[in-house]
Amino acid sequence: MTGRDLVDRVDGIVHEDTQVHEYGLDLTVADVSEVENPGRVDFGGGELETADLRPVATSPRNPDDDYEWWTLDAGTYLVAYNESLTPGAPLRVQTRRELRERGAYHPSVATTELGPMPLTVAEGGVKLKENARISTLLER
Repeated sequence: MTGRDLVDRVDGIVHEDTQVHEYGLDLTVADVSEVENPGRVDFGGGELETADLRPVATSPRNPDDDYEWWTLDAGTYLVAYNESLTPGAPLRVQTRRELRERGAYHPSVATTELGPMPLTVAEGGVKLKENARISTLLER
């Protein structure tokens, strides 16, 4: 399955010509948050509670930029995608090489929805521009 085959499964594509390629479809970052207060996970689900999140602020790199940047220190964050999946079989999401080579990564998952994704940033940090392509969607 090529990236072109995945287009019908994805809503919210930012720029199809850039995101779609021979091997998959790149996903872009919409928001970055930090866990402020912990959530809870129990055995039966009766005490399941979401974590309190705090958005990470962006700032312009240059005063006339259209898009701003997140400056992320070492740690773990939750990222939200611009894109969402339409119903269907699970697809695989993996970290893009460009992000991984700069010391940040997220787990590879097979999923039917694009919920918040934990992003781990190595010592030294990383800067992410709004709408940066951080993940690749592939056939499972």
